[in-house]
Parts: sequence; C-alpha cells; structure tokens
Amino acid sequence: MSMSIVSAAPPPLPTTAKSASVVPPATTTANTTQPQRLAFLIDNSRSLDHLLQIHAALLRHGLHHHRILNFKLQRSYSSYGRLRSSVALFNCNSNPTVFNWTALIHDHAHLGVHQQALLYFVQMMGDGIEPNAFTFSSILKSCPLESGKALHCHAVKLGLCSDSYVRTGLVDVYARGGEIVSARRLFDSMPERSLVSLTAMITCYAKHGELKEARAVFDETLERDVVCWNVMIDGYAQHGKPNEALVLFRQMLGAGVRPNEVTVVSVLSACGQLGALELGRWIHSHIKSNGIQMNAYVGTALVVMYSKCGSLEDAILVFKSMNHKDVVAWNSMILGFAIHGSSQCALGTFSAMCRLGVNPNDITFIAILTACSHTGLIKEGWDFFNLMKDKYRIQPKIEHYGCMVNLLSRAGSLEEAYQLVKEMEIQPDAVIWGTLLGACRLHAKTALAEEIAEFLVGKDLANCGTYTLLSNIYAASGDWDGVAKVRTLMKSSGVIKEKGCSSIEVNNRVHEFVAGDKRHPKSREIYLMLEEINAWLKTYNYRAQTDTVLHDLGEEQKEQSLEVHSERLAIAFGLISTEAGTTIRIVKNLRVCSDCHAVTKLISLMTGRKIVMRDRNRFHHFVKGSCSCGDYW
Repeated sequence: MSMSIVSAAPPPLPTTAKSASVVPPATTTANTTQPQRLAFLIDNSRSLDHLLQIHAALLRHGLHHHRILNFKLQRSYSSYGRLRSSVALFNCNSNPTVFNWTALIHDHAHLGVHQQALLYFVQMMGDGIEPNAFTFSSILKSCPLESGKALHCHAVKLGLCSDSYVRTGLVDVYARGGEIVSARRLFDSMPERSLVSLTAMITCYAKHGELKEARAVFDETLERDVVCWNVMIDGYAQHGKPNEALVLFRQMLGAGVRPNEVTVVSVLSACGQLGALELGRWIHSHIKSNGIQMNAYVGTALVVMYSKCGSLEDAILVFKSMNHKDVVAWNSMILGFAIHGSSQCALGTFSAMCRLGVNPNDITFIAILTACSHTGLIKEGWDFFNLMKDKYRIQPKIEHYGCMVNLLSRAGSLEEAYQLVKEMEIQPDAVIWGTLLGACRLHAKTALAEEIAEFLVGKDLANCGTYTLLSNIYAASGDWDGVAKVRTLMKSSGVIKEKGCSSIEVNNRVHEFVAGDKRHPKSREIYLMLEEINAWLKTYNYRAQTDTVLHDLGEEQKEQSLEVHSERLAIAFGLISTEAGTTIRIVKNLRVCSDCHAVTKLISLMTGRKIVMRDRNRFHHFVKGSCSCGDYW
C-alpha cells in the first residue's frame, strides 16, 4: 500500500457518507460499471432503508468482498447510527487498511462511543498499522485529557504533531481538560490558524469563564461561522453576561449569519436572565418561521425563558405543544410552577410525569421541594424528601437540604431547620447558613442569628450575605450599635454589600435602575410619576413601613428613602412608557422589601395594571390589589 496518499496534510474525516474526501486506495479489480453505480448510490443514499436495499444489491452481484464498496457501506451505516452493521462489515475485511481502521475509530468517536474508539486505536496499533493524521484527528475528538496527553506524545514520535488538524485536535483536548496554558501554547505555535482551531481556543476560554481572552480571539477571527458565534454568545450567557450575549447576537444577525438551534437556546437563556420577554417572543417567532426544529432541547429553553420572564401562561402552552418531553423538560415546567408560587400545579405535574413513566432525577426533587417551600407545605416537603431517598435511591445533595431548610425556616420551624443543618451528612454551605439567617430576620430571632453568625465568622465561612443579614437583623430591632459593629467588620474584611437593582424591558430594550437613580434620560418624568403615586397612596391612607429601612434615620428620611427604591423607579418608568392596561414586568436582583410589596399591590389596584415582579426568591403577580404569593415570601 502506498503511503503517498497521507503525505500531505489532509482534512479530518467527513461525518457523513455523502462526502468522499477519504477513501482507500483503488483495488486492482476491474473498473466495472456496476461497482461504480453502487458506489454512487451508497454515497447518495437517502435513508437507512435505501442503504439496506443497496447492500442487498451488492450481495446479489457478488460484490460483498469489494474493498471500496465495503468501506463506503461501513461509513454509511455509521452515519445512520448503525455501528453494529459498520463493525460487521469491518470484520469482513481480512486485511483492513489504516483507512478502514480510521473510519471505524471516527464512527465510534463521532457517535460518542469514546472508550470503544480508544480500544480500536490500541488494537490497530497492536496489529502493526501505523496511524495517520486522519486517525489522530478522529481519536482526539473523543479522548479524555490523560489519554490525549499519551496520544500527543505518540503524534510527536510519528512526526504528525505539526499537522494543523492534529494540532487543532490537541488544542481541543487540552481545552476540554481545563489545561488552558497548554492549549494556548499549542495554539500560539500554529503557523496557520484555521477557523476550527480559533473556535477551539475561544471555546476553551469561554468554558472556563475567561471571557476577555475568549473575546480577544473571537475578534481576531475574521471568517466566522455559526459555531464560532454560538461559542462566544453562549460563553456570555453561561457566565452571567446576558446583555453582552444579546448585543453579540444582534451583531451576528447584522453579519448575515443564520442562527441555528444552539444559537437560540443560548439567546433564550440570556433573555431569561434579563427578563427580556419581548425579545424572547421574537426568538420564538424566529424559530417557527425559520424551520428550526422544535425538539426537547429548544422547547425546554422556551419553557425556561417564558417562566423566568414572568409569562407562565406561555411556558405552559410551549410545554403542552412539545411532542417529546424528557425529564429535563418536565423539571423545567415543575420549577416554572414553583417559582411562580403555583405549588399545586407543580405537584400535579410531578404526578403526571411519574404516571407517564418518566423517572424523576435529583433536579426534579429540587424543583418540587422549591414548590413546597414557596407555600409552606412542610408535610408534603418531608414526603418528597423521603420519597427521593427511599423509592428512587437518590442521595440528597446540598441543594435538597437547602430546600428543606428554606421550607422549615420560612414556615417558622427554625429550631427544626437548625437541627437539620447540624445533622446533615454534607457540610452546609453559605447558602444554607444564609437561609437560616434570613429566616431569623423574618421571625425576629436575634439570639439565634448571633449564634449562627458567630459560628460562621469563627469558621471563616462568613461572606457578604452573612454580614448583610446580621446587620439587617440588628437594624430591624433598632440595635444601631450592632449595625455599626457589623459594618466595621465588613469594612475590615473587604466585604462590599450588593446593591439592589431593578430592570424593566420596554421596546426591546432593558432599562436598569438602582435606588435613588437619576441617570435615566427620562429621570424627570419618572420622578414626577413617583410624586403622582405618592399622592394616590395618601388617598388610600397608606403608611410607609419604615421599620424596613435599615439605617439610623429620622422617620421622614426613612419614608423618602423608601420612595426611591429601584423597583419603584422601574414601575414608574413602566407606567409612563407603556400603554394603559399593559402588564408591567420587573426583575429585581434582591428580595423585594415589604413596603415596596405593599405599595405595588396598591399600584396594581389604582392603575388597573397587572405587575409581575421577579425577585431573588420567586415571582409576584400583583393584580387588583393582591399578590399571588399571599404575602408569603
């Protein structure tokens, strides 16, 4: 067999049988019309049934030992996911070449059978067949880091490490394994960088949250395909940069690149984080009009987006329209009901899921326990917690304990919650301790809060949330010396309190506000609307809940500070910027205070508007003077 075919740097193996970039050397068999016709039919097979008919014709004409036809059949079967048929054809080969082995390895790697791909590589080496660049580029797609390092050494020995496709595969291996420095060193040593290698490096940085570095490589990539755009957009969406993700998405559309399934899922995630319902609806419309497949992956992303953007009705419609619902889709719908306070709907959905034979997983129980915690269903919560362990053999994770602690402590069973924390088989994290402290503030348990805080400080587990909650507890009880002490601790520890921020989407643009904000172009109109709201409140004899102001101020100053909370500014902007009767949707990064909660109920009554507010804990639907949470949040 001549090796001149692989002396030049070839492209990676094609992923479907329709491409014939790599074929074994021609045999000495006479070039008859029949094999040529069959080869053409195999390359252009339209379905598995069609391929089986071609295979039958090949057998009828006694061509089952024809090397090129067998090779093409082997590749075609794997392209339809029929690995067993592909392996059977390979085994019919008494003297398989490097091309046959490489095809076999590539097929298994491409279909995710990574371990078997590595075993075939080892078997090929044991049979004395030397791998080529195709082989390495195929096997590197599937191997873990340690195996990749061994293959790297082997590629160096064979003089194949300089091949651009092999080097790109190695960059990808190190990137997936988290060895960013090694990946970058290989990347920098490449004389020519292909789009694939550039995308691999962007993926490496984006995956590990190094977004500035990822963007730098992205910006130097002149010819970008949809995969390259997707990696950068998803990097922003997955690492808390939803605004940047949406800006980049608009640039992608401006560049004339057509979004695909992966794009819309990432953008929907960004919309959900921001509460950008209008843009989310546009993406949904784009999916329908551009033929993007509404599979479980896309459908679930839509359910999550609509749920997080406050439109539970749309989430339900999408969920019901999905033909195939996997456990992830069911989990998303259950959690959607949970965060909107529709606990009975969440419990009913869980029951329907189980009746249909879909087994719940650990995420399912986080969702259902969250539903219980938002309405104080203690008995049901314990039932689900025990069901998870006893029937489904799922060991509770920190998140499950967190849900139970939240359920118990918010319902007033603080001692029971504290006991559960002390008996946990897992080390409690800052979230669980923060949940306990938050409940201490809610139920005015200052002594218990001090005990927990002292424990956390002593164990060096205190964070910003710990100090803030303790400070708030002292402030609520009027202990300003205690507040001063905590703030001194915060300052000496370098802890910075998270600022409250509220956002609202109007005309496809997200507007953000902080307390007392006057930076908005319509600030004058916003404050005039606030004055009008205050006048309405006086007609209802509303008295501000100044005990929620956690600063040592006079009564009048406390009232003034409440009037300019970020959610009030966002609501005022919504009132002046949208038509009468339009639903106003607000997203707040912290828990809404009780005064703003009471005022928003009255605003919904006075204006006839529905106001949907998402705070850190859950959704609040304000309609005609009442809230969906029933004042339990």
